[in-house]
Amino acid sequence: MTSAEEAAWLATQRPSRVREVQAGRLGWTEVDLLSVGDGDATALRGMLEGFGVRVNFFPVGQPRHLVAALGGERTVAPYVVIACHGDEGVILLDELADEPAAFQPFNGALGPTEVRRHLELSGSVVIATGCDTGDEALARAFLDAGAEAYIAPAGAPFGYAGTFAPVFLFYELTELRPLDEAVARLRAHDRELAMWRLFAR
Repeated sequence: MTSAEEAAWLATQRPSRVREVQAGRLGWTEVDLLSVGDGDATALRGMLEGFGVRVNFFPVGQPRHLVAALGGERTVAPYVVIACHGDEGVILLDELADEPAAFQPFNGALGPTEVRRHLELSGSVVIATGCDTGDEALARAFLDAGAEAYIAPAGAPFGYAGTFAPVFLFYELTELRPLDEAVARLRAHDRELAMWRLFAR
């Protein structure tokens, strides 16, 4: 089959970003997936790859890992998913003992001050899964650090909703829906997912 024949055949299929992968691309987009104390990140990686997304997986064991992934040492992907726990407008990290903590840029939590001081997001869409990470002050800090948009729950959805939300969102994006429509469809799904908020520049 020639490339023209393949293109003609793909054009007969249901529209989806997956068609770009079928046509030979390694992924229709790229995601930096940070696992910050959240065991569901590995399952989330598999789901995103199933949607034709290229995933860069970063296990975060200490704050400087997070800064290395999102702090300007490398080009950040168009999408960033922070699989995490949160509370009262901060992303929670394991509290380190005094000696290792002395070598970290911060310790215990990533809040608005730390985001502005340490992260450079180069126009990415950032999705956080932790409870209360949809706090307006934290969202504004991510936007100030260069994010194009920030999506996170304003309340405390039950545990597996935090895993399902980015899967649902990327399904909608794969189906060619714009970000604002994808988030609206996510929020309309049920009361738990209605907690998710979109903040944009």
